Amino acid sequence: MEALPLDSTAWAWEGPTPVVTEHLGRECVRVENAVGIVTGPELLDGVVELELAVGRERGFHGVVWRAADHENLESFFVRPHQVGNPDAGQYAPAFNGITGFQLYHGPGYWAPLSFPIDEWFRVRVAFAGARAEFYVGDLDEPALAVGELERPPLPGGVGLFTSLAPVHVSSFALHAGDVTFRHPAPAPAGPVAGIVPAWSVSEPFAEDALAGVTMLDDRLLADRTWSELASRPSGLVDLARHSGVKDGRNTVFARTVVRSDAERTAELAFGFSDRVAVYLNRRLLYRGDDAYRSRDYRFLGSIGYFDRLYLPLRRGENELVLAVSEDLGGWGAQATLDA
Repeated sequence: MEALPLDSTAWAWEGPTPVVTEHLGRECVRVENAVGIVTGPELLDGVVELELAVGRERGFHGVVWRAADHENLESFFVRPHQVGNPDAGQYAPAFNGITGFQLYHGPGYWAPLSFPIDEWFRVRVAFAGARAEFYVGDLDEPALAVGELERPPLPGGVGLFTSLAPVHVSSFALHAGDVTFRHPAPAPAGPVAGIVPAWSVSEPFAEDALAGVTMLDDRLLADRTWSELASRPSGLVDLARHSGVKDGRNTVFARTVVRSDAERTAELAFGFSDRVAVYLNRRLLYRGDDAYRSRDYRFLGSIGYFDRLYLPLRRGENELVLAVSEDLGGWGAQATLDA
């Protein structure tokens, strides 16, 4: 492992520059609400290790790797306020400035970690190809293993980040090259039946454009640029892969055509993050809000197949349009339709 200095000349920071200080008997840096990428080395495969100390305050602290820039990267972080809970540690990719913790959750993404508060401990991330293993405290056994990382395996920068509460970091080291994994790759989750396999996605626009709109008209759909975005085997489509939120443009249309041999009612099971308006053949059928903390202070807004709609399909082609809006934590949608 190659130790790297924590002074600002070796790093490119998005957010406040870390402050050199002393904490728990060590010289270190105090980092708050910032992403730092080491200037120079770009790793395709390797190991990143840091030693940190956290308090009990709500915060998100961890490692980034394969960073194309400060907005497109892989990340693993710990939550000190959730020690011992299922989401005490989490792997989540970031696309276009949106880290999708609401989209990539549960088995394969979360880990029920225990780690000390107000003591120094180590976090290690080992990655190669599409795989990664994450170690917290115990550097012999991974706390979490991922068999299929979400971002393509391209060389990129490495570094660290923190959000909300500050964190103290006393060392940062990396190893570039071959990686030895401690466990076999986890088996991928099986595909979900009946998913919408792909969506045609518009460029972003301001959510206010749909205020009070119960019927979509040509004015709202015309002259837009559309891109095809494939769904994952679970049905999830991460809309941030297409674009980020810029200048208040936080909403996209995701549309598909549903073909039916006869007039019938079809069950649509779906999930979304953060808000959605569902239109069938231009008519509004549903509005929903699953934004972070929109229901109570513990509500994460994690996506899932929690909602059902019964679509009155006509014979032939039916246009299904989801208008999906994003605030924080993941811009996504997923849907299945009965045969």
